[in-house]
Amino acid sequence: MKKTVAIVVPFLNEEGNLPELYRRVSAVFEKEPEELRFVFVDDGSTDGSFQWLEKTRQSDPRVGVLQLSRNFGHQIAITAGMDHADADAVVIIDADLQDPPEVVADLLAKWREGFEVVYAVRKSREGETWLKKFLAASFYRIFHRLAKVNVPMDAGDFRLVDRKVINALKEVRELHRFMRGLTCWVGFKQGAVYYDRAARKAGVTKYPVWKSLKLAFDAITSFSAAPLRWVMGLGVIIAFSGFIQGLRVIVGKILHPEEFASGWATVVALILFLTGIQLLCLGLVGQYVSRIFEESKKRPLYFLRNQ
Repeated sequence: MKKTVAIVVPFLNEEGNLPELYRRVSAVFEKEPEELRFVFVDDGSTDGSFQWLEKTRQSDPRVGVLQLSRNFGHQIAITAGMDHADADAVVIIDADLQDPPEVVADLLAKWREGFEVVYAVRKSREGETWLKKFLAASFYRIFHRLAKVNVPMDAGDFRLVDRKVINALKEVRELHRFMRGLTCWVGFKQGAVYYDRAARKAGVTKYPVWKSLKLAFDAITSFSAAPLRWVMGLGVIIAFSGFIQGLRVIVGKILHPEEFASGWATVVALILFLTGIQLLCLGLVGQYVSRIFEESKKRPLYFLRNQ
């Protein structure tokens, strides 16, 4: 009996890329023994993407379309696709064609060797600004040091996940999701293939720098409490510095009272500095508390308009 592989494609306004992605993925599976299925996840598109998919679904029974009730975000869209993919394995790929569909053949070959998670690692990143490349490289290295999961350097969401792993991920329903971290956290046998990332084929990126920074913050706070430890360490250092400065002032007043005249500017500067540090620390703690509050509501991750 043929094994089935579902291609999960989360997208937002990708009318210019979907036909090319569909064609190239279909061409890949003409040479592979597995049976192909598509699960396109419309994360609140406002262009003609959904209409094109509806027409394609009528002529190709392999095509499945999930339309979310609104824009829930990329990580939730991936989750929805995996939840509804009825296949032996799932390949997650974005619709922008930066991840070449031809690499899917390498993922499948690695899967046949017995690996249950096969992630695609970027050797190069064409068409991206130096700032985004720098931030991406920095994030992976910082996350690797802070988190308790071994997320591969320079691996994105483009990966193959076996049915065993999908079933395990269905048990993990946290709201602030970092899927590439979760697929590593659940364990199982993991391997990698390497590829050169291409430039976007059409349209504009859905992950500008600010959105990438938000995902990085979600990733770090979801998998590490190190920022809270840093805050505590910063508080200890500032408190110790204040204690030393206090001793210095007391001793100075006794030994050299004429050199320690009152300086209101210095006092105000110190107060503003310490207040800023306190607000920063309070804000960071508040971010963790707000995540606890949001998770305690146990709201569904997403809603479907139709499927």
